[in-house]
Amino acid sequence: QVQLVESGGGTVQAGDSLRLSCAASGRSFNTAIMGWFRQAPGKEREFVVGISWIAGSTRYADSVKGRFTISRDNAKNTMYLQMNSLKPEDTAVYYCAAGSQWTIVRGEVASWGQGTQVTVSS
Repeated sequence: QVQLVESGGGTVQAGDSLRLSCAASGRSFNTAIMGWFRQAPGKEREFVVGISWIAGSTRYADSVKGRFTISRDNAKNTMYLQMNSLKPEDTAVYYCAAGSQWTIVRGEVASWGQGTQVTVSS
């Protein structure tokens, strides 16, 4: 079973940047697509961005297009989320996720990380 471990969260001011990392161990076909979700207090968990591990194709939620960039390092089995121009509404717990298909966009996730808090103050 794949294990996902996030790191890089923290508290920043609006306009600042943060980079999250997700290290994957035990990768398999269930990690063909990896991505990030987030959950703000009182809200449902939502898809943020995903990446195809082999092809590198990406999909972004409209709310983060142009500000967030997803990437991966195949050799390190690590995925990154570069977040720029952060806004207070980006405040949430960010979860790394993995699945076998792009249906992870709808929440069909095989594995979740434990989450990392991102807080953006105004």
